[in-house]
Amino acid sequence: MPKIIVQIYEVQTPGEAEVMISLGVDHIGSVLLSGVDWKAPELRETLGVVRASGAKSSLIPLFRGLDEVLRATDYYQPDILHFCEAFPLGDGRREFCDRLIELQNRVKERFPETAIMRSIPIAPPGSTGQVPTLEFARWFMPATDLFLIDTQRVGGHPGVIDGQPVPGFVGITGTPCDWAVAHQLVTLSPIPVILAGGISPENVQDAIAAARPAGVDSCTLTNAVDAAGMPIRFRKDPGKVRDLVAAVRRAENKK
Repeated sequence: MPKIIVQIYEVQTPGEAEVMISLGVDHIGSVLLSGVDWKAPELRETLGVVRASGAKSSLIPLFRGLDEVLRATDYYQPDILHFCEAFPLGDGRREFCDRLIELQNRVKERFPETAIMRSIPIAPPGSTGQVPTLEFARWFMPATDLFLIDTQRVGGHPGVIDGQPVPGFVGITGTPCDWAVAHQLVTLSPIPVILAGGISPENVQDAIAAARPAGVDSCTLTNAVDAAGMPIRFRKDPGKVRDLVAAVRRAENKK
């Protein structure tokens, strides 16, 4: 099995980035929370530390205005720009996605050296709601360099995209997606697919065996926890990350 990418998100400081690098993480992801207060020198330094190490820096902007995205990309210079909007599941989904595809194309025209990653949603296993995962993937393939497949909560009215931990965006549910559907997308996709959604040191080998992705991504279940056992945003647990990387490397050696 070829080397599997290990991607870890919510790394916001240079010191924590250095720890992730020392643990062998391949892609180190950060989050830009605002298109208004978008200029954060410490976060810029964090991405610079990652790039200088030979690992890949990835940046999620939690906004999608073209001007805001372009200026943030110019300022931070990420190796990967990662878009993770939640998609409507009913009427209007094609028009919504077409606007996002146009945004990706405009960014790529301006920054051709920056890879574009797009989150593609998959429902949790056994969910009563339906997510047209493969349809979404086909639409975005021509404008995307990497897919990240992640869990999107579903239920209620099929056109509602909120109800996510970060309203309007996919991710940080701490819940695995349907790995059988993930495998379908991996098989279909001509571009690399990274598997996210409730990935932990304990389940990552099973996830790799089931979905056969090019990489795995962990955020919530490699974060530190508070006294009540709840994950703490933007604070990693180095021990959990170390165990995840070790489990992935063991999976590579399995036939």
